[in-house]
Amino acid sequence: MKNKVQLIGRLGNKIEIKKGGNNVIFARFSLATNTYTQRDGERVEDTQWHQVVAFGKAAETLAQHTDKGHELGLTGRLSYSSYEDKEGIKRYQTDIILEEFMFMQNQSKSA
Repeated sequence: MKNKVQLIGRLGNKIEIKKGGNNVIFARFSLATNTYTQRDGERVEDTQWHQVVAFGKAAETLAQHTDKGHELGLTGRLSYSSYEDKEGIKRYQTDIILEEFMFMQNQSKSA
C-alpha cells in the first residue's frame, strides 16, 4: 500500500523558510481545497485546510515564487504526530510531507 496524497488548492499564507535541527531548511504552509455541494437548491462551499511541510530546494523555490492565494498542485504523503502544548495538553497533528509540486497558473509574486 502507498501513502500518497494529491491536492490542488490555494496557499493560505506567504511561505517562509525556516531552519530546523542540523540546519535543515524547511517551510510549513497551509493549502485550502474546496468542494461544492447542492443544499436546498443552493450551492454550498466547504473549505478544508491542509498543513504541508516542504524541505530543501522545494521549500526555497516555493518561498521565492509564490504568495498568498496562489494555486498549487502537489503530491505528498501523510505524516501523523503528537506533542504537548503549553498547558500540557496532548495535541495531534496531520501534515502532508511534500514530494512534488506544480504551479497551476502563470503567476508572479507581484500579481
